[in-house]
Formats: sequence, structure tokens, C-alpha cells
Amino acid sequence: MAKSNQYNIVTELQIMASTSRETLTAPEKQKPNILEIYVQPCLVELLGTTLLISIVCLSVMTNPDGASPLQPALAQGFTLASLISVLGNVSGGHFNPAITLAVVLCGGMTPILIIPYWICQLSGGMLGALLAKGLADEASFVNQTGAACMVNSRTTVGKAVGVEIVMTFFLILIVLMGVVGERSKTKLAPYSVAFTLIAAILIGGSISGSCLNPARALGPAIVASYWDYHWVYWVGPTVGSLLVSIGFRFLLAGQAHRLFCK
Repeated sequence: MAKSNQYNIVTELQIMASTSRETLTAPEKQKPNILEIYVQPCLVELLGTTLLISIVCLSVMTNPDGASPLQPALAQGFTLASLISVLGNVSGGHFNPAITLAVVLCGGMTPILIIPYWICQLSGGMLGALLAKGLADEASFVNQTGAACMVNSRTTVGKAVGVEIVMTFFLILIVLMGVVGERSKTKLAPYSVAFTLIAAILIGGSISGSCLNPARALGPAIVASYWDYHWVYWVGPTVGSLLVSIGFRFLLAGQAHRLFCK
């Protein structure tokens, strides 16, 4: 019995010593600082939006006579999936003021960042449009009006607004359910969002261009000085964002984000 007690004591001392060594050698977990909380997310939104809009504009300018929406759709979808995959953990990978609005309204991020995000996203849209203009040839830029969003002459403004609302609703619904919703979030969210964007462009591209993003509309509009029906690309995404935020908050969210019936 004495030997057994002695063995138990020695064993416990060895375990305690091992635990102490691991505690001493393990690096302390550092808390995020101001740079990581406020500065890096804004810089990532600026960088990501610039790259996204430049690819968007180039894909439109290099599309022969706008023959098919497939090239712009695939280029935008693949680019967005890549950007969200590598930058999403820093800023959320919004690159779209309408998405930022919805995420803030649904409790997915602090409201203090909404204005800095919008400034960075809109600035990124202008930088991306300028970069695309510098890379594309002059004839392509002129023929495609700098890839500015425009309402198809064969349709009506009301239908264009409807497309922007419905497709933005679809896109942001996937974002909120795949990223914010605690029961529905998935690691495949970047690809789900990208596939949704591709589908939206293929469906609505011939009606309104399926911008779904005020930053995507503003940048080329400024660079190309094309403002016809520009308000469509602010009203549509904003209304779509508000509608999906209301539906998420009241009906689709889990207890952490739902406002009623918790």
C-alpha cells in the first residue's frame, strides 16, 4: 500500500511538472490590437474592391462586342471567390456597400466601421475603374463606355430596378445565411456567393447589367463620365439589402440574431 501511494504521488508530481513546462513554453495568445481591428479591415476592403472592380471592368471591355455575359460572369465569380477566401477572415470580404449595410443591420459587425468601409469600397471602385482603363486599349474602353452600368435600351427602367433589387436580395441572402447565421454558416460560403453572383449576371446582365454593387457602378461612371440612370444602381441594391436584412432579422436568423421569438 505504501509503495502504491508513493507511486501515485510521484506520478502526480510528474504530470504537474509537465503541465508547468507546457504552460511556460506555450506562447501567450495575443489580443487583437487597433491595427488589426480597425485599420487592416479597411485596407483589405480598399484592396479587395480595387482588384474586384478592375477585373469586372476588364472582363466587360475585353468581351467581344458584349456578345455573351458568360465571360464577365465567370471572371467576376472566380475573382470574388478568391478574394473572399484569402481576405475574408480579415475584413469579412464585403467589397460592396450594400453587403456591408446588411451585415451591420443583422449584427454581423460593429456599426462603427460602416462609414470607413463605405469610403474604402467606393474609393476602391474608382481605383479599380482607373486601373482597368489603364490596362485596356482605348478602343475597348470607348466601345464599352468604360464598363459603366447601363440599362438595356430594349427594356424599361422599372424592370432594371426590379432586377437590381431581386438579384441583390438573392446575393445578400446567401452572404447572411452562409457567413452570419449561426446555424447555416458554412466554409463553402465564398464559393456559394461566387456562384450566386455568376447566376445573377447571367440572368440579369442583359436587363440592367446586374451591378448589385454601388461601388461597381460609381467607379466606371466617374471614369467614363456616364451617368444615365445611375440612381438605379444605388436604389436597387439598397432596397434589396434592406429587404433581406428585415427577413433575416425577423424570420430566418437564429436566436443570436433574431429580434423576436427567441
